[in-house]
Amino acid sequence: MGVSERIWAKLPTGTRAALTDGLSGSDLQSLLLELSRERAAKVTPARLLERWRGDRFVQPSTADPRALIQTQARLWAALPDRFEGVELSPVTPLGTCSAVGTINQHQVLSTIRGTEVASDPTNELALEAAVRRRSGQARVDLAACQRVVRAQPVQGPGMFAHFQLFVLVSSARDTGSGRTEAAMLIDHLSFWADVLGEHADLSFTTFTPSAVHERIQDTVRPALNNRLREDAERTKSATYYAGTALGIGLADAELGDGGFTTWTADLLGDAKERCLTSCISTERLTAVSAGPRR
Repeated sequence: MGVSERIWAKLPTGTRAALTDGLSGSDLQSLLLELSRERAAKVTPARLLERWRGDRFVQPSTADPRALIQTQARLWAALPDRFEGVELSPVTPLGTCSAVGTINQHQVLSTIRGTEVASDPTNELALEAAVRRRSGQARVDLAACQRVVRAQPVQGPGMFAHFQLFVLVSSARDTGSGRTEAAMLIDHLSFWADVLGEHADLSFTTFTPSAVHERIQDTVRPALNNRLREDAERTKSATYYAGTALGIGLADAELGDGGFTTWTADLLGDAKERCLTSCISTERLTAVSAGPRR
């Protein structure tokens, strides 16, 4: 018996059905808020300190905020004018990652107000891009820098449940032969090549044959002076990205990744929509930039 089933078994018969189907969303929220208020009222200063020291979700990052701000400023300063900066909310509608990014909800920090703590700003920017595309904007290019929280287990020294990401998201309607995808790839990869400099390690992987691979070879790579290598061995995120994925690194350090998704197509119900995302960890970039390669 799993943990959740064991807990349900302790409760009176019918409790699960009452909570999942018997209460309206607003009534369930009111009930959970009251329960949280009562539980918070029992928290002592000693217990609070214990949680602060032991809860991985609340422990401060070890990154120097002064160095981190300098990294952020450098990224924003280099961002092309076509990308509009967006200051995202720290919470997003419940189901954002599971409905759009197909991430298990257990890996997200859900709240009792019908929201979840931001865990991937690319999902949120895809939502905003879909809104702008629906309003008639021909192509949408957005950027954001956000601290996110992820609930999956973390392993290794220096690994935290929360970290900061700098992300780009572009969305436009397909014009055929991979031309739309090529234009977005050039804009994203040119930015990362610019901010990471001569030691930038940019790669692409095509999980399924398509015109996009042809455009990468005859259009994207020449536009980047061939500073883009093909990683034919990659299998990571093969089911997450739609056809083509990106790798973004600096010399030997992996900083982030990206790729095409079906998110705006799913949100707008239009299979011709194309969406490209890319992101890096600003904390990792800050740490690598402060090392010997600087």
